Amino acid sequence: MFPSLNEQMDVIKRGVSEIIPEEDLVRKLERSIKTNEPIRAKLGCDPSRPDLHLGHSVVLRKLRQFQDIGHQAILIIGDFTGMIGDPSGKSKTRPSLTIEETRRNGQSYFEQATKILSTKNVRMEYNSEWLGKMSFADVVVLAGKYTVARMLERDDFTDRYKAGEPISVHEFLYPLAQAMDSVAIKADIELGGTDQKFNLLVGRDIQREYGQEPQAILTMPILVGTDGTEKMSKSLDNYIGISESPKDIYGKTLRIPDSLIYPYFELASDVSNRELAEIKQQLGSGINPRDIKRKLARDLVRLYYNPEAAAKAEEEFDRIFIQKDLPDEVQEFRLNVQNGGSTVLNALTATQLASSKSEARRLIEQGGVSVDGVKVTDFNAALPAKGEFILKVGKRKFLKIIRQ
Repeated sequence: MFPSLNEQMDVIKRGVSEIIPEEDLVRKLERSIKTNEPIRAKLGCDPSRPDLHLGHSVVLRKLRQFQDIGHQAILIIGDFTGMIGDPSGKSKTRPSLTIEETRRNGQSYFEQATKILSTKNVRMEYNSEWLGKMSFADVVVLAGKYTVARMLERDDFTDRYKAGEPISVHEFLYPLAQAMDSVAIKADIELGGTDQKFNLLVGRDIQREYGQEPQAILTMPILVGTDGTEKMSKSLDNYIGISESPKDIYGKTLRIPDSLIYPYFELASDVSNRELAEIKQQLGSGINPRDIKRKLARDLVRLYYNPEAAAKAEEEFDRIFIQKDLPDEVQEFRLNVQNGGSTVLNALTATQLASSKSEARRLIEQGGVSVDGVKVTDFNAALPAKGEFILKVGKRKFLKIIRQ
């Protein structure tokens, strides 16, 4: 028994950029309710990087919402297409992966994705199961169903072509291969980020060419990273990983700009639509955004761990940053302890918190140096064994030390 059409659409529309065409999705849902058969909601996963962050979670959470209202989630692990590399948004040809690499990354992806997805009504499929069986003749037939002119309508291809950047012929095959995934599983709807819109539309065209009812497509916004400007990305170090420690998830969340509080609640958390409206009202009423950001940080830790871990992460943050009067944002310094940086004295000079060892000794002697809030009194004191800690000099100099 499915919820009513209006109830389902209220859930599905939350945070969505586009549904194309919406009337097709409505018709599919109406048929599903009438026949009591779930629709097949597809999400293709690029296994080039196995570590998932909140940016990946946006589409995965939408897929989970389809599960929650009774539909079938199908996660396509692109072990075959990963050997091509999705050119979406890229300014140059991507390096290819081996099938072994894509399989290994794909398994890691699935294990992390099921932190978000229910394991009850999800199918995981490797697209090498059908793409790897296509003959060269099959590929020629498929390629004949789409034109180069249509391919060059895609912005990244157009920009690269105009700039004289090379475009390999195999990159044209990526959207077609992704479309064949939809044909293979008879997808009713395919989900993706706004940067996937072209590929998803190709899926509709190719399904039609193979005599299937075209899928509806649903695109989600691209989540901005913790820097407040760029797309969340591990390479830009502006990400919050869903497998990171509760402490890191909590601390990184508190460092996001205030402008991202509402989008993060809407796209990356499970607060209800009613709570979401309240948060929007609070943010516009002059309430301290930090209080709302703390709730967001707790909610995200709870999502990927549990309420106890969220409470502990907040308590630890308060102990280190608030009770010790530390600022919300502390500059990080990566310290190589193998090269003589294993003592507090050496760390002070390596980080330039002290200009010399004699100044470092003077600061320690005067009681002006502490590690995680504990005053250092011994010139030969060793650094903590843990990976990260706060080194403080005087009242206003702080560094977050990351051991290497």
